[in-house]
Order: sequence, then C-alpha cells, then structure tokens
Amino acid sequence: MDFQVVILAGGFSSNLVPLVSKEVPKALLPVANRPVLSYVLDLLESSNLKDLIVVVEGEDAALKVGGWISSACVDRLHVEVAAVAENVGTGGALRAIAHHLTAKDILILSGDIVSDISPGAVAATHRRHDASVTAVLCAEPVSGPSESGGAGGKDKTKKPARLDIIGLDSSKQFLLYIAIEAEIKKDTRLKKSILCAAGKMELRSDLMDSHIYAFKRSVLQEVLDQKPAFRSLKQDVLPYLVRTQLRSDVFSEEKTVEENGNGNGKNNMQSNEVVLSQILSNASLPSFHQVYESGLNSRKTHKCCVYIADESKYCIRLNSIQAYMDVNRDVIGDANHLSGYSFSAQHNNIVHPSAVLGSKTTVGQNCMLGEGSQVGDKCSVKRSVIGRHCRIGSNVKVVNSVVMDHATIGDGCSIQGSVICSNAQLQERVSLRDCQVEAGYVVNGGEHKGETFARK
Repeated sequence: MDFQVVILAGGFSSNLVPLVSKEVPKALLPVANRPVLSYVLDLLESSNLKDLIVVVEGEDAALKVGGWISSACVDRLHVEVAAVAENVGTGGALRAIAHHLTAKDILILSGDIVSDISPGAVAATHRRHDASVTAVLCAEPVSGPSESGGAGGKDKTKKPARLDIIGLDSSKQFLLYIAIEAEIKKDTRLKKSILCAAGKMELRSDLMDSHIYAFKRSVLQEVLDQKPAFRSLKQDVLPYLVRTQLRSDVFSEEKTVEENGNGNGKNNMQSNEVVLSQILSNASLPSFHQVYESGLNSRKTHKCCVYIADESKYCIRLNSIQAYMDVNRDVIGDANHLSGYSFSAQHNNIVHPSAVLGSKTTVGQNCMLGEGSQVGDKCSVKRSVIGRHCRIGSNVKVVNSVVMDHATIGDGCSIQGSVICSNAQLQERVSLRDCQVEAGYVVNGGEHKGETFARK
C-alpha cells in the first residue's frame, strides 16, 4: 500500500512515575507480563505491516527498546529504532525523522496503545478518500482513565469536566470540527464556512482520539515545516488541518471583502452568494469537498477523514497510572483475546506450569501468575497480574493489583489496587491500598493508602 509506519514510543513518561525508570522506559512497561510495545507490533503484523520505524525519546531509552526489539522480533519484522531528543512532543519527533519518511502516506501510532482496531482498515479508508489526514476515533473506555490522573485519587481538587468535542458530517466520514479537552460549560465556536459546506454537523462527546493517524506525507511535512511551534499531533496539527480544510477567499479567516479594498465588493458578494447556494444545494452529498472545490473554480481543499471503530473494538492508551491498572485488568479479563495467552478453560486464568502454589492458596478468575513464581500457604489472588520469579509469603492477599517480575512480598501482606514494580520488597504485614512502589524499593510494615514509594 506504499505506507510507512511510525510508532511514537515516547521515553520516560512523567505521568507514569514511579512505574517507569531509567531501566524501564514507557514502551517496555509490562502489560500482562509483556511490554506494551509488543501489543502495537502484533497489531501491525496482523495487518501485514512489517516495515516499521520506532521513535524513542532519549538515547538510553532507545538503546533499551532497541535491545528488546532485536531479541523479540527477529525474523518477524523489520524495525528501525530512531532516537530523538527528550520532551520534543510528537510533532518534534516527526520533524527529527523527516528524512526517513519517503512514502506517499504515513501511518502513525502511539507506542502505548493496546487495541484490536485494524491498522490495515484505517489505511484502506485513508486511501479510499484520498485524505490528507484520517483520525481513528473509538468509544471512551468504560473506566474513563484520565490523561493525567493517577490511581489512588490523590488529587481531590474538583476540576471542570473536559472532553474532546468531535464534529462529523452526516455520512460520519469527514471530520468537520474538533475541540481538544474542551470544558463542558464553555461555549463552543464553529466556523460558518464548514457549516455552510456540510449543511449540518453532528457534535459528539462520546468518542476519543485513539492516537492512530494516517497522514498524506506531503501535507504533514508542510504543516510541521511551516508551523515550528506545533509540538503535538493531537493538540496542534490535527485541529489546524480540520480548521483550514476549506481554504478559499470566500470564507478565509485572513481575507475578507472589506480587507481586499479593490472596489469590487459588490461583485464579490454576488459571486459569493452564487457559490454558497451551490454548496447548500449539494450539502446532503457525502463528499462535500468536491462540491466546494468545483463551486470555487478549482479552489483547493484537503480532506480530514475519520475511521470510527466499531463499539466492539478495544482501545486504550497507557498514559496514566490509572490507565495502566485498567489495561492490565482488561487484558486478563474481558479483552483477554489481546493477551496472546491461552487461559484455563476451567478457572479462566493463567498459572504458568513452573509456578508453585502453597496449601489452601487460591488464584481466582482473570488472574495471571508468571513463570517461576512461588506463592505461600493460605494466599488469595484476585483479578491481578503476578510477574515472573516473584516470591510471595503466606497469608497474603493480592486484589486488583500488578506485581512485576522478581518482587518479594512478606507474610501477612495485603495489597489492593496497587502496583509493585520489579525487585521491590514488602516486609511482613505491609498493607497497601492504591499505592505504587518503585523498582527495588523496600517497604517496611504498616498500613499505607494512596502513597507512592520512591527514592528521592
């Protein structure tokens, strides 16, 4: 299909501290005991998209991601890992690799998504419409992970509810309007030109941008070159393309009849009225861009399209601690078809054959117990992921939690709604609720709620 595929894998995301570290960049955070990046690679491979560029922020993170890819994807995929500067945003990352981009169209995915939306179907939709950009939209997750919120509810300050407001044409193929994280109580302003061209617009607040995009390369690079201040595809580039998709003297933001000052205002207004009537008479047609262009005698437009995923499809970004908890729960629960594992038909869980369970210990449904892990007597594990080679004592309860590889948990501990990172240690009778423990950290006894344990 002559598509190049770019995966924007980030680096050490501040939203995920202390889960990420210099040893574990965001792309390698385990989801059901697999790096989150592996889900993106599998998704692309399923659409026979095997020639990929993975962009990582920071040299150290890029080396770690590249090392994992070399061992995990040998003979399966052709992956080039490109290191860019840290904190440049998605726009800056694409500018930095512009010399690598040569295909007519570029498929761009965030490296932190877990999804079963077909990239091949998105690419086909983009080509069918000859679009400048195609954005993938999907239903908001039931759990509603926030862009910045963490588990444990530390921030109790009430903030205005914010949603992405999406405007679609009647065919639900074209993106007419987008307001990113708009405050619900704020007024929403719509361009008269787009309303006139489309005839009517459906405003939606129940769809989210999945961070999967197809771009016409020439358009994307032109915008990034001409707008050096643009840092984000979602926040800057996409809204700009939507806002300027009908470029003409009739509805231009920068030119008006009065500003032209050429004495032909009356003639211009009459001409505008003719064009407007042509547009409105054809407003019910799906491809209003063609009507608009022909009505303006070859005035150029660009198409901003959408691919709306079926409601049965799964898509979530690992962009907060709460989202990390949610995606681990889902991949061993209702979305376990994404895990790549075979679940026990009898218990609906995964207990590795090498794992050792003590007397009267139960591992419930929607749980995962990794290779070589040992669990003592009279323990209970519910809706949780336990990593590889963990050591868990007796009389331990683990509920709705993630315990990463090589963690040690002492006797009598209780863990609920928490993340225990690799090589962390919990001494005897530690009680954690909605907490996160940094890799290698030692937690002494006591009860803790909503705390983050990390070295200063």
